[in-house]
Amino acid sequence: MQRLLLKILILGTAVMFSSYLIPGVHVNDFVTALLVALVLSFLNTFLKPILVLISFPITILTLGLFLLVINALLIMLAAYMLRPSFEVDGFWWALLFSFVLSFITSILESLLGARPQARIRE
Repeated sequence: MQRLLLKILILGTAVMFSSYLIPGVHVNDFVTALLVALVLSFLNTFLKPILVLISFPITILTLGLFLLVINALLIMLAAYMLRPSFEVDGFWWALLFSFVLSFITSILESLLGARPQARIRE
């Protein structure tokens, strides 16, 4: 449970920081960023696997690049659900937000130790 709360806090911080970097993404405050983190986590857990399964043939044809489209669409869906406190100005801003959010989240998780460590067998 603590790991889940830490991941939500990290993702919320990354959402807030990413919104400062990207002019096409607007987040009102940190509470909204935490809500965005919760909604994105929910969508990535339940809706994304279904979308990936349905779009498997086009994902194969595009060599996996269609997964980026799915990520951007999920961000736009989260923005629609949380309007007006979280807004994304368009698909390309959502795609850029997806890249920046992944990068910042990865850095914060590695710095704060939120990622599980690989065990070395001896």
